[in-house]
Amino acid sequence: MEKVSTIGLDLAKQVFQVHGVDGRGAVVVRRTLRRAQVLAWFGKLPPCLIGVEACASAHYWGRELHKLGHDVRLIPPAYAKAYVRRNKNDPADAAAICEAVSRPSMRFVAIKSERQQAAAGIHKVRDLLMKQRTMLRNQLRGLMAEFGIVAAKGTARLGALLAILADPEDRRIASPLREGLLAVAETLGTIERKLEAIDRQIVEAGRGDATYRHLITAPGYGPILSSAMAAIVINPGAFRRSSDFAASLGLVPRQEGTGGKVRLGPISKRGNGYLRRLLVNGAMSVLNSKRAKDDPWLTKLLAAKPRKVAAVALANKLARIGWALMMRQEDFRTMPAAA
Repeated sequence: MEKVSTIGLDLAKQVFQVHGVDGRGAVVVRRTLRRAQVLAWFGKLPPCLIGVEACASAHYWGRELHKLGHDVRLIPPAYAKAYVRRNKNDPADAAAICEAVSRPSMRFVAIKSERQQAAAGIHKVRDLLMKQRTMLRNQLRGLMAEFGIVAAKGTARLGALLAILADPEDRRIASPLREGLLAVAETLGTIERKLEAIDRQIVEAGRGDATYRHLITAPGYGPILSSAMAAIVINPGAFRRSSDFAASLGLVPRQEGTGGKVRLGPISKRGNGYLRRLLVNGAMSVLNSKRAKDDPWLTKLLAAKPRKVAAVALANKLARIGWALMMRQEDFRTMPAAA
């Protein structure tokens, strides 16, 4: 086999596809590897450039291949897709990854360490539990409403429905639905306790992170947002400026145009949806606080735009503030009041 300079590796659960080229770009290897063969096969190769799509297991394989001396770079799947020539299959995907990783203008995803990946993963667990909690609450409200039992909106009002279920004398809901709803209420309580425990773990872990301590000083940045930002954005230097970082989170208008005419639409909603949602929630908390009345920019924005549109605009600003704090590694400084 001639010397391989660049490899495109298409990951999977059990079957991996390898596409390698030499320094001139000529194909020198195309083969399939089983999961148990990957590290042994790459261990026999001299150090080379390996491109991998940034998927669920990409960070693990990136760390393992890096230990073998290879230069591993993770590519966003949307960027590699443009290089697929015809039909989509494993060999075509590996060839596209090999082509994409050699482009000088390609953007890459930083490989997370085990600790960083665990810090980001706990937020995925929290997000899943929150979705399950919402599902259970809606199911409980919907089924009890079919029997004429309705509570006002809001989490605090849900306790009235739970009290009705817990009252053995109240028989407005017949069996066996009553027993099923009691099981739903019990599961809901378990999820609530697990979420509280996870929130405590996130806060305790964040206290030992310098980036977390800097971010939490900014307005709109609570413990959850600060922890998620520090865990997910491990290389803010990959963005040239703060506006690029905000655009990567989908907090800028989507552009559509041709012939020199550009039309701005709603926000693009690209990038990490979890971070974007937390930033918008943080922006809403700022708008609901006294700070909104004291800030001329926010006052003018709220007078001209709907409240939720203003929240998205403020979320863009919070993202840029967060990028600056992560780059400079310093606390947030408020602007001095005008004379």
